[in-house]
Amino acid sequence: MSSGLSEYTLVVYSNALSTLILTPSSFIFHRLERPPLSFYIVFSFFLLGLIGTSAQLMGLAGLNYASATLNTAMLNLIPAFTFILALLFRMEKLNWRSSSSQAKSVGAVVSITGAFVVTFYKGPAVIHQRLSSDPLSGPFLFSPKSHWVLGGSLLAAEAFMSSLWFILQALILKKYPAVLILLSFYCFFVTIQSGLASLILVKDPCAWSLKPNIGLFAVLYSAVVGTALRTSAVAWCLQRTGPVYVSMFKPLAVVVGDVIDVIFLGQVLHLGSLVGAAVIITGFYAVIWGKAREEKLHEDSGEGQWSESSSESTPLLQSAK
Repeated sequence: MSSGLSEYTLVVYSNALSTLILTPSSFIFHRLERPPLSFYIVFSFFLLGLIGTSAQLMGLAGLNYASATLNTAMLNLIPAFTFILALLFRMEKLNWRSSSSQAKSVGAVVSITGAFVVTFYKGPAVIHQRLSSDPLSGPFLFSPKSHWVLGGSLLAAEAFMSSLWFILQALILKKYPAVLILLSFYCFFVTIQSGLASLILVKDPCAWSLKPNIGLFAVLYSAVVGTALRTSAVAWCLQRTGPVYVSMFKPLAVVVGDVIDVIFLGQVLHLGSLVGAAVIITGFYAVIWGKAREEKLHEDSGEGQWSESSSESTPLLQSAK
């Protein structure tokens, strides 16, 4: 970062501040109903923090070796990884005779395909802006400065760890539904784990200095919006809809990013962005339709949300209370 603050120390500081925000909030919101904490539950929090820390560090390392475009492409694999892991942990049921399963499966593939279209296909310009410099117009995927094989491997590992993070958090929430307590422990463990990793990875002592400049603003924004609010919203959605549904919003970030680029940064809107956005939205609505139909069938049959069998047959969180 230009302020001298390292990306790795940013992770440490933002999670430390998020811990200070979420811990008192958890006591307030869960003061009347606070599930007991066992060693097994706390260890699950530690494991969730380890997975989250690994994903963040792999992502930062991958960006040092690869381009932002390759990063976007690899993150689009999160819905696919999440869907496969959800099937393995029996959190999702795949019945090809069911229209809801067909819609979810096909919609996921279509949405991911659309994200790759936005990433790799530009096409002719649709909207021109005189002030646009379009800095990403070159062959940015395999740029000479980037070791794209190593970078791509790290970014793919980040995508897999992020998917595993969704799965594990959803499983923990079925055992321990106090969201803010879970997240306060998660941020606490990420602070410790990323701090230990940063002591090894960050060689410059100045990278730890926090001054009243853009670095401090980055820490505040990352802690409040990027960690506390975002992880709370993700956990709330995971608790109600399951990991596959939540992960399907990842490809939409590509569309939102393009819209922001055009409106605020004066970038050129290309045909590939429009085509890819249409494909993403089509797949996204197919998944939503399949999920809504599946939940209606569950309600009609008297079953709970997203596969109650996960708490019975998933070995990762078997009762060791």
